[in-house]
Amino acid sequence: MNRRDFLKSSILSALAVSTIGRTAEAAVQTAGTPDLVALHGGNAEAMWQAGIKAMGGMEKFVKKGAKVVIKPNIAWTQPPEYAANTNPELVAAIVRDAFKAGAKAVIVFDHSCDNGPDCYRVSGIAAAATGAGAEVLHATDRSTYRKVEKKEAQALTSAEVFSAVLECDTFINVPILKHHGGAKMSGAMKNLMGMVWDRRTMHRKNLRYTIPDLLYYRKPDLNVIDAYRMMMQHGPRGGNLRDVATGKFMLLSTDPVAADAAAARLLEFDEKSILYLQEAAARDLGIKDLTKLNIKRIEM
Repeated sequence: MNRRDFLKSSILSALAVSTIGRTAEAAVQTAGTPDLVALHGGNAEAMWQAGIKAMGGMEKFVKKGAKVVIKPNIAWTQPPEYAANTNPELVAAIVRDAFKAGAKAVIVFDHSCDNGPDCYRVSGIAAAATGAGAEVLHATDRSTYRKVEKKEAQALTSAEVFSAVLECDTFINVPILKHHGGAKMSGAMKNLMGMVWDRRTMHRKNLRYTIPDLLYYRKPDLNVIDAYRMMMQHGPRGGNLRDVATGKFMLLSTDPVAADAAAARLLEFDEKSILYLQEAAARDLGIKDLTKLNIKRIEM
């Protein structure tokens, strides 16, 4: 990264920390688990460990004998430094802690956009996940999906959903935060597109409505947004390191709408421009007003 990009990233980080810090100070503080944990300054594993502790520990989400499914972004044939896919170190840390909490099985998967095996290999996620003991599945076989109907959905009233997601005890959503040319931002809700077979239908029926619809099919038990590296433009695939800012952030929440609302601030996006976020909040699928949340901020 050249000096200009370094300064841009440093300023971005300072602004983002300041914004989330003020939100935390203004938030309604209640007893118990925070609605959102915002971390800054550590490596992926250190922030994950501090974040999950603040959320009540992995045992709160993973019971003994549980089947756990982890959904990172493994959509593109890009190495970690390009911020197109989730940090493999974070994925491995979550897998290890799931087993420590007593999980019987842990599955890591995505429905890749580029060639699946290449995405898994180049991203580093296949090696990291299997090294931590997980089973890595490629969601490229239509027979591994199950058709589900959801009358409460607005546009995507039926979809073929990856069976492992429907059958698991705990579903952990682990997106990387980045710009997206079609949806403006790819975060917690957008990452769920990888659990359905026909993404083209989602585009045809308008992402503003179909992305929130995914929450009716299987709402994640926990959302962990990887914002250590953030692709600021030319997403979702990227390919130029000048588009990547090193923010060193992580967000954890059981509410994907809240997680995405905070994520938009990290990218310095006007949340009104993220139409699926507005739509999800309008349907009461989560809370996007951060001042109404109990937010815990952790500086590493």
